[in-house]
Amino acid sequence: MLYITRRESFCAAHRLSDDHWTKEKNQEVFGECSNVNWHGHNYELFVTVKGDIHPDTGFVVNLKTLSKIIREHVIKKLDHKNLNLDVPFLQGKITSVENLSIAIWDILQQPIKELGIDLHCIKVQETENNSVEYFGD
Repeated sequence: MLYITRRESFCAAHRLSDDHWTKEKNQEVFGECSNVNWHGHNYELFVTVKGDIHPDTGFVVNLKTLSKIIREHVIKKLDHKNLNLDVPFLQGKITSVENLSIAIWDILQQPIKELGIDLHCIKVQETENNSVEYFGD
C-alpha cells in the first residue's frame, strides 16, 4: 500500500460565529475571527490517497486526474468565496477549518473511490501555524 499526496490552494473569507450567541459571546469564544466584516486565508489543501501501484503506469493514481477531481469538486466551489455565504455545503455550519476538512472529505470520498483508490487524509492548512488533518470517521 502506497500513499500519495496532491497539494492545491484556494483563497477564501469567513467569519467564525454562532448566530444563537450574542456579539460579546462570539467575541469571547472566537476573538478576532468573529469580525463582522470577515477575514480571509490563503488555504492549502493536501489530499492524500492510498492504493497499489498500477502495473501499466507505475502510478497509484495519475496526479493530473486527481488534481482535476479536487479542482472540479472543491477548489472551484471555495476559491475566492465567502465560506459563510457562498458555499452551500457549509451552510448552517461554523466555518472552522475542522468543519471545512470534514466537508471536503465528504465531497471527495466517492469521486476518488471511483478511481479505484481510497481517500486516506484531508489536511487543510489555514495559516502557517494552524492546520487540521482528517482521516474519516
